[in-house]
Amino acid sequence: MSSDLIGGLAEQLRSREKKDLFRRRLALEGPQDVQVSIGGHEYLAFCSNDYLGLANHPQLIAAACEGARRYGVGAGASHLISGHSSVHHALEEALASFTGLPRALLFSTGYMANAGVAAALVGRTGEIFGDKLNHASLNDAVLVSRARFSRYQHGDLGGLERQLAESNARLKLVLTDAVFSMDGDIVPVVSLLELCEKYNAWLMLDDAHGFGVLGPRGQGILTHLNVQSPRIIYMATLGKAAGVFGAFVAAQPEIIETLIQQAKTYIYTTAAPSLLSHVLLESLKLIENDHWRRKKLTELCMALKQEVQSLRWKLLPSITPIQPLVIGGNDQALKISAALRERGILVPAIRPPTVPQGTARLRISLSASHQLEDVARLGEALRELDRSTRVA
Repeated sequence: MSSDLIGGLAEQLRSREKKDLFRRRLALEGPQDVQVSIGGHEYLAFCSNDYLGLANHPQLIAAACEGARRYGVGAGASHLISGHSSVHHALEEALASFTGLPRALLFSTGYMANAGVAAALVGRTGEIFGDKLNHASLNDAVLVSRARFSRYQHGDLGGLERQLAESNARLKLVLTDAVFSMDGDIVPVVSLLELCEKYNAWLMLDDAHGFGVLGPRGQGILTHLNVQSPRIIYMATLGKAAGVFGAFVAAQPEIIETLIQQAKTYIYTTAAPSLLSHVLLESLKLIENDHWRRKKLTELCMALKQEVQSLRWKLLPSITPIQPLVIGGNDQALKISAALRERGILVPAIRPPTVPQGTARLRISLSASHQLEDVARLGEALRELDRSTRVA
C-alpha cells in the first residue's frame, strides 16, 4: 500500500517536470545581497524582496548581536503565556505610530497574520471577497476562516460591487494585496474603501510589498495614497523591505484586542524571538530616515524601463521595485532565466499556478543596493538574448 502512495507522488512530480513546473531551491552560501554566492559561483541577483537593502545592513547585524545578549535566542512560550516581552510590546507601539494607526499586533509570519484575521473577524457566518490575483496566503486565509469565498477579476471593481450588493452575509470582508507580488501594480484603495463604506464591509490590505517602499517615509500604501478609515485592517510583513522577519497587523484597538483573544495563529504558537523585535526597532529608524533608498529605487526603475524598451518582451506597468517581464510560455521563461544565469545574473522564472497560464515571466526585483551599472548589465544581457532567440 505504501508503495502505491509513493508511486502516486512520484507520478505527480514527473508530470510537473514535463510541464516545466518543477521547482528547485537555490542554496545561498552567504548573506542576502545583490551579489550572492551559489555553488561556488558569484551572481548578480535580481530575485530578492530585500527592497531597501537592509537584510545585511551592519547596524542590523549589530542590533541582532545586542538583542541576543539582552533577550537570549528563543521566546520560550506563546505571547499569552510568558513569551511576550517588553521589546515585542515596544515594537508594536512603534509600528502603530509609524503607520499612523491606533494599535499593532505582531505575528510570526504574514501567512499567519492573514489567516488569523480572516478567521477571527469573519468566520463561517461571513463572506470574504478577494481579487483573483491575491497572494496564496490570502486565499488560504479564507479557507481557514470557513467563510463564503467570492472572487472577482483582477481590479474589476464593478464585479466586486455586484457581489457585495448581492451578499446577505452578516459580516463582509474585502481582502486584497496592496501591491500585487507578481505584477507590481497598486490596488485602488480609495475606490475599494468607497465600496466597503457603501456595503458596510471591512477592508483588509496586505501591504507586504509596499511597507518600507511606498509613502514619503516608507509607511506604506495608506500614507502613499493619504487614506484613513476605521474599517481598514492593515497587514505588512517585516522580512522584505524591513530586512528581518515577521509580520504585523495594525488597526483599531477593538480589532487588535479581538485578534489577541480569538486569532488562533497568534494564540497557539511560540512567540518570535525577542531579538528580532530589537533588530526591527533599528530597521524602522533606517526605513524612516534613509530617504535616499526609496529615491534610488525610483531611479533604478526608470533605468530598467529604458534598458528593456526595445525588447519584444514587455514589462508590466509598475512603479514599485517589482518589475515583471512577461515572456509567455513556461519553457521559454525557463530558458531565458537559465541563459541569464550562465551570464552570472540571477532572475527567477515565475510560472503557473503562481501566475496565470501563458504569462510566465521574469520577476525582476530591484534593491536600493543595486547600482545603475547592475541594471545596465541586465539590460545588455536581455537585449542579447532577445536578438539570439529571434534568430533561433
